[in-house]
Amino acid sequence: MQFERNAFIGCDAVYEKSVIVIFGAPFDSTTSYRPGARFGSKVIRSESFGIETFSPYQNKDLTEFNIYDAGDLELSTGSQDMALQQIYGITKEILGDGKIPCMLGGEHLVTLGAVRAVREKYDDLYIIQLDAHADLRDDYLGVKNSHACVMRRCHELTGDNRIYQFGIRSGERDEFLFASGHTKMYPFSLAGIESAVNGLKDKNIYLTIDLDVLDPSVFPGTGTPEPGGVSFSQLLDAVLKLRGLNIVGFDITELSPHYDQSGISTAAACKILRELLIIGC
Repeated sequence: MQFERNAFIGCDAVYEKSVIVIFGAPFDSTTSYRPGARFGSKVIRSESFGIETFSPYQNKDLTEFNIYDAGDLELSTGSQDMALQQIYGITKEILGDGKIPCMLGGEHLVTLGAVRAVREKYDDLYIIQLDAHADLRDDYLGVKNSHACVMRRCHELTGDNRIYQFGIRSGERDEFLFASGHTKMYPFSLAGIESAVNGLKDKNIYLTIDLDVLDPSVFPGTGTPEPGGVSFSQLLDAVLKLRGLNIVGFDITELSPHYDQSGISTAAACKILRELLIIGC
C-alpha cells in the first residue's frame, strides 16, 4: 500500500524498532451530516508541531519511545467495503509484526476495519468506546456499514457485554434498548470509567475515541456536534485512567478541522493523541 509521509511530532522512529505504528484512514463517505473528517489525520500531523512532545501529566516524553508514523492510507473513498478491507489489511500487517496499531480517522466507520483485524488476533477482545453517539443502529438508510452502525458491527465480532460505551447522549430508542441487553453503556458522562478499567486490567482492549464525545463548545470541529458533552479536562482525566490496561490497538476519529477555524479542536485532538501514545507504549 502507498502512504504519504508526514509524521506526528516526536514519532519518527524506524518501523522495525517501533512499538506503535500510526496510520491515517482519511475516509468520510458515509457521514450523515457534515463531511470533512477525511482531512482530520493530515491536519493532526501538520498541527502537532504546536504542542510539546513532553507530557507534564505523565512526566514522559514521546521521544523516549519508538513510535513510527506511516502516514495516510490511500483509501477507496467510493466504496466503504473496499476501504474497510484496506484498513483491515494494514492493521493485520502491523499486528503481525508485533506492533500496536494507532489509527487516525476519518469518520467512525473506519474503526470496524481495524477491529476486524484485532479481533482476529485476540478472540477475547474488549472494546472501550468514548463517544457522543451509540452507533448501534442495525442499518442507516438501508446501509449496514455506516458510521451510525459501527459499534453494532463491532458487537457482531465481540459478542455481548464486551463493548464499554461512555459519554453516549444520542441515538434512537432501539439503540438504547439494544445496549441495555448487549453492551455496557454509561450514558451522558465518563463517570464509571475508573471502575470499568479496574475490571478490565487482565483483558485485551481496543480503544476507540470519537472526539465528538467532547462538548461542541470546546470541540466544534466535528461532523455531528452533540451538545451536552464532556470538557477537555474530563476527557483527559478519563484517558489517563486507562493507564495499566493492555491496549492492543486504538484510534481517534471524527475531527473535521475546517469547521473550527480557530484550530482549538485540532489542538485538542493532538494533545489527546500524545497522551494515548505514551500510555500505549
